[in-house]
Amino acid sequence: MGAPEEISVPQESVVGSVLREILYLLLKIVAIAAAFVVVFTFVFGVLRYSENAMLPAVKDGDLVFYYRLEKEYTASDLVVLRYQGHEQVRRVVATAGDVVDITEEGLMINGALQQEHEIYEQTQRYDTGVEFPMELKEGQIFVLGDSRENASDSRVYGAVDVHDTLGKVMTIVRRRGF
Repeated sequence: MGAPEEISVPQESVVGSVLREILYLLLKIVAIAAAFVVVFTFVFGVLRYSENAMLPAVKDGDLVFYYRLEKEYTASDLVVLRYQGHEQVRRVVATAGDVVDITEEGLMINGALQQEHEIYEQTQRYDTGVEFPMELKEGQIFVLGDSRENASDSRVYGAVDVHDTLGKVMTIVRRRGF
């Protein structure tokens, strides 16, 4: 028995193999980055919230993740919409077929006074804005900010077409101190 024979590998094939592996890794990175771009452009959205109109549910500086493909809303859903070039987060209080009225007693939906446990201010009409009572047509929602005195919402711009919404809020991440 003799010593094992050494196998010589040409230097070019080692370099070529390393270059192929690097190229393969770069292609994987590009594919993953492209997938993230597609997902966060067409399926999910992220918004850094910069208002006080949704206190206490959403605070200034919070990150809001929303699902762009959801367009069927129910009362109490949080939605993202664009008004005068700014993205807003608002709470759905009424949907298609509902009659919305704001009286001295507060927010009325289909003649029933709404008891909103996490809303600390009474809902009041604005001097300018829409006329009440308002019946929502098919494909419309009525949205309000949780901080009713500080919000620009459906009391100002009227019912929102669901196709004009950007999506339904999935989760909120607090970003204090950043």
